[in-house]
Amino acid sequence: MKKTVLLTMSMMLAASSAVMAAPINQMANHETAIGVGTKESYIEHKVTGKATIGYQYADRDEYGDHKDVYLQYDLVGSEVKMIGGYRWGLPGDKDQAFGGIALSTPKVLGFDAYASYVAGKDFNETQVGVNKNLLFNVDLNVNYHNFKPDNGHHENGIGAGLTVKF
Repeated sequence: MKKTVLLTMSMMLAASSAVMAAPINQMANHETAIGVGTKESYIEHKVTGKATIGYQYADRDEYGDHKDVYLQYDLVGSEVKMIGGYRWGLPGDKDQAFGGIALSTPKVLGFDAYASYVAGKDFNETQVGVNKNLLFNVDLNVNYHNFKPDNGHHENGIGAGLTVKF
């Protein structure tokens, strides 16, 4: 079963050119999450009790696509996270490091809400959303996303996606 889910989600991840950032997930130690959304796909793995590494691909309406590698580090429980990473494919074909913070609520009745903010030298990005557990290891994500490059038009909107954890 796990191999089938992993294979299916990996194919969806590879085929998706679907602008929202990866949601902030609450994960157990050594758990992996693979997700697809309105215009993004991602994979992340909690490598220790506090550190999560990930990769994201996002398709921007006006700017092509960008790719991120990132680290989330739990500062206070799993509700306050520091984020650091590197993004390539920004407007003007720029690549740069970024940093930020994420806040989330504990899970209540299968729901957890979150807000995240990251910024690099030439952009900043905010996301507010909610994750809802649908099945044992499948979550639905609904979010509002705002991407602001220093040069060019801002891009914002509402997105939705699914995440499988194993």
